[in-house]
Amino acid sequence: MEIRNIAIIAHVDHGKTTLTDALLRQTGVAEEGVSMDSNALERERGITIYAKNAAVFYKDTKINIVDTPGHADFGSEVERVLRSIDSVLLVVDAQEGPMPQTRFVLKKSLELGLKPIVIINKIDKPAADPARCEDDVLELFMELGASDEQCNFTVVYAIGKQGIAKMKLTDESKDLTPLLETILEKVPSSAAMFTEGNAALAQPFNLGYDNFLGRLAIVRVYEGLLKTGDTVFVKKPTGETRSGKITKMFTFKGLQKIEAAEVSAGDIAMIAGLPDIFIGETITTDENANPLPAIAIDEPTITLNFLVNNSPFAGREGKFVTSRQIRDRLERELEINVGLRINFDSADSFKVSGRGELHIAILLENMRREGYEMQVSQPQVIVREEEGKKLEPYEEVIVDTPQEYQGAIIERLGTRKFVMKDLKVHENQVRLIFEGPTRGLLGYRNQFVLDTKGEGILSSRVLGFREYAGEIKKRAVGSMISMASGKALGFSLWNLQERGVLYIHPATEVYEGQVIGNTSKGEEMTVNPTKGKNLTNVRASSSDEAINLIPPYEITIERGLEVMAEDEYLEITPLSVRLRKQQLTENDRTKARR
Repeated sequence: MEIRNIAIIAHVDHGKTTLTDALLRQTGVAEEGVSMDSNALERERGITIYAKNAAVFYKDTKINIVDTPGHADFGSEVERVLRSIDSVLLVVDAQEGPMPQTRFVLKKSLELGLKPIVIINKIDKPAADPARCEDDVLELFMELGASDEQCNFTVVYAIGKQGIAKMKLTDESKDLTPLLETILEKVPSSAAMFTEGNAALAQPFNLGYDNFLGRLAIVRVYEGLLKTGDTVFVKKPTGETRSGKITKMFTFKGLQKIEAAEVSAGDIAMIAGLPDIFIGETITTDENANPLPAIAIDEPTITLNFLVNNSPFAGREGKFVTSRQIRDRLERELEINVGLRINFDSADSFKVSGRGELHIAILLENMRREGYEMQVSQPQVIVREEEGKKLEPYEEVIVDTPQEYQGAIIERLGTRKFVMKDLKVHENQVRLIFEGPTRGLLGYRNQFVLDTKGEGILSSRVLGFREYAGEIKKRAVGSMISMASGKALGFSLWNLQERGVLYIHPATEVYEGQVIGNTSKGEEMTVNPTKGKNLTNVRASSSDEAINLIPPYEITIERGLEVMAEDEYLEITPLSVRLRKQQLTENDRTKARR
């Protein structure tokens, strides 16, 4: 059977997963309503977080499809996938055109010499402009140094939601057959590499975990035949070799894993039995074979500490609260989350480094759903020294917004050390392109939503490490700290809301040292949210005022990571997210300042 291996790449929200789901349905390997985004968090947020595999069958050909995340924080997932496939489908929204992540994933695939097939998706949008979009894509290819052959790409037009693809905009079409035909015609067959008698060569590009089988390696087989029960040699890129035994193998059909006795060259499979396997190592049946080239993974850019929760409300909601339990959970996460680095040197706090705020927030969200309780410190950017110079990560930011908000955005990002590189006007919309330090972006996204009244789109990608940009003064608000423990009352919150923005509802339990809001003037303020109204038996017309409370700005994990100050912790439990001072009492805070 012929095999074709493809990955679907695109900017976040341009329709990769919808298109993959439509392919699965059309080829009959998945029913209506079954989606590649199987994780609960992915479905809630509508984004892909983990790269996933599926396989469809069309005209006696097996097409292995890898759906990749579109968000910059999960870029490490995309890079390794591209090594294991033979061509990519680049999906671009016909209205938005190429975006930062399009650029990032396309650059990686062009460097590997892949020849992409461009899919211009969402051509049914009212503001869609497929011709302009195609020109922009060609411009991007040239800018990224594509070869003449790569620039001569095939274009397919699609409406992923309806499961329709066509070669020309004027064609009539009712399904995705034109796309499937293009894949068969343009993607090189990968089974051609199988030569009788050659040693097997395979390389893991992703990891999985199973409660019964342990660590699973998702591999691309490059040569030969792998059989269940084979004794294999695992080689590191440096040449070190260890041996192991394959206990089980699976291949993909639709979204299901199917047990297989053997897997031949060109196919993608899941292997169990190698507990210490890692991405980029080489699995082979010949001890003297040369290892395959290593797979490089991007460095983390931000770091924060995970600590045991020691607040007055600790242990009320969580099942797993000790440092031992948090440590075990983080060690398990390292098995599959490759972009993460964790330092376990200290007994009760763990230094976790990741690719961005969202990368860390997803880990925290998964942990709290599993019943873990912990607190984390403010995220800090990783600064490193090279040749006596201080370097920090920089990002490119692309903002699409209505024209009237551009001034506020340019001003805000300017104070955060961002430099504007380009400005494009299209009707009433502008596209602004900035470059600046990642530090300047931490905590900006919420402000951005307010500045553009929710109409702006902001996306970013890491450019790499550049020279340190100097001090950035970002925080214009102070913290409103509770001085008492008890239930917050509507009356006192009503008086406090004039001073800034509240984070809590009436009747919420609070403790001394908890941050219950921010103050607009910028200084810290200790307040008593549990104070009630003094009642007298004298009736006066002024004593019964109606209490109008503004809905609070509720703290979620991401908001908390953005708004917290340096001397605060974000307390995360299965049911609550609270912001608190590291020192709970006023006396302790004064001592710490000294």
